[in-house]
Amino acid sequence: MEILNGKPEIDKSWSLFLDRDGVINIESVGSYITNWDEFKFHDGVLEAMRMFNSVFGNIVVVTNQRGVGRGIMTLETLREIHANMKRHVAEEGGRIDKVYSATAVNNEDRNRKPNTGMGLQAQQDFPGIDFKRSVMIGNSISDMEFGKRLSMHTVFLTTKHDPYQLPHDLIDEQYGSLMEWAHRLAPVAAMG
Repeated sequence: MEILNGKPEIDKSWSLFLDRDGVINIESVGSYITNWDEFKFHDGVLEAMRMFNSVFGNIVVVTNQRGVGRGIMTLETLREIHANMKRHVAEEGGRIDKVYSATAVNNEDRNRKPNTGMGLQAQQDFPGIDFKRSVMIGNSISDMEFGKRLSMHTVFLTTKHDPYQLPHDLIDEQYGSLMEWAHRLAPVAAMG
């Protein structure tokens, strides 16, 4: 991995892993997004996703959604939310190759972040994924731990938590929003 100024040089051999709530959409803190009407994209996310489309070989979402396991929403509704999210991203020139959801209530479930099940499933589905050439973007320490357990470069978004003091064992970079980090990829993304 080539590192310049503490940041990797990213090309199409790289994969992007994104958390959902608080990264792509505005998080309903203390609650769940239970239907599409409640789903609101963060400012700049659709533009950021368009930029990522020209930079990354694979783009996947890995999201803990235990509201399903708790019976607050159905798996069918969750799939509908994700289908709409993917469609809106695609309409704006971006892409999400696949969405992985951990719906179990139990923290020990292999798929629930920070456990690595969703990442390993993505690698099975997209054999080109090399975790050492992957970025995990999230807004919780469990997202960062998930990324580090798989040897990824981690980017923490401060959408629900105050910034951490860097350097930090789990966080490589830290930004206020997905769009801020996307601009850090420019001019690579702008040229795509």
